[in-house]
Amino acid sequence: MPLVTMKDILDRERARRTAAASFTVWSLESCTAVVDAAEAISRPVILMCAEHELRLFDPEKLAGAMLTAARNAKVPVAVHLDHGGNLPVIDLALNLGFTSVMIDGSALPLEENIAVTKEVVRKAKTYNATVEGELGRIGGAELDIFVADEDAVQTDPDEAFRFVTQTGVDALAIGIGTAHGFYKKEPNINIGRLKEIASQVSIPLVLHGGSGVSDDKLKEAIQNGVSKINICTEFISAFGREYKLALNADGFDFNVFAMFDLYMRGMACGKEVAEGKIRLMSGE
Repeated sequence: MPLVTMKDILDRERARRTAAASFTVWSLESCTAVVDAAEAISRPVILMCAEHELRLFDPEKLAGAMLTAARNAKVPVAVHLDHGGNLPVIDLALNLGFTSVMIDGSALPLEENIAVTKEVVRKAKTYNATVEGELGRIGGAELDIFVADEDAVQTDPDEAFRFVTQTGVDALAIGIGTAHGFYKKEPNINIGRLKEIASQVSIPLVLHGGSGVSDDKLKEAIQNGVSKINICTEFISAFGREYKLALNADGFDFNVFAMFDLYMRGMACGKEVAEGKIRLMSGE
């Protein structure tokens, strides 16, 4: 199955009123867990990393793991840069072979956000890659992303129409009450605002901060226009939780291939989380 762009996946999801799951990955085993989960139920999926992961690991090696996993998959897989905050990191991702990039200009005034997003769309076209923009500010903390609650801003529907029309983006991340990281209380997802935005734009909408949102709320968001949901915290935590359980288990033998056992257990737990999310977003 060939490596595809995010647009190839999301246009189909939008038409079906389903959504694609996008998972933050950082290693060969995390890529494998996601692709194995998608193949188990024959659904497309998106592998993503942000600038944080590119700084932590050698960009070429991480991109190599993501692209190899995608090219060898039996289902359509896109490789996506999440929260690209500047043009150099966008250029890096495009040169590495990512089929999709996100330019996050949400902290900028509207005119500046439009200008920088339009420039990224122009660049991406020369690589046959697609672009996700962001309008409104999504709160919370996740790795090196932090937006205080008082700085979170929900997306204005009229501004969304102008932004999409003037930039030519392929997908739009919106603020409707979700947040990055684990929630301290039940999130208040503004479905009314989502409906207004969906009525104004004709491209797939993206929900960041999908970890910890109830299944019912995710389904409602999908039915009302969301075509991609990002999962980071919940997926990463599955690996860490399983590693900790294994290390604390009675009888765990540190002298007999301990790291192989840890990796396999982490991958199995990650795959279980990923498969559950993919099934949910596919309407099962």
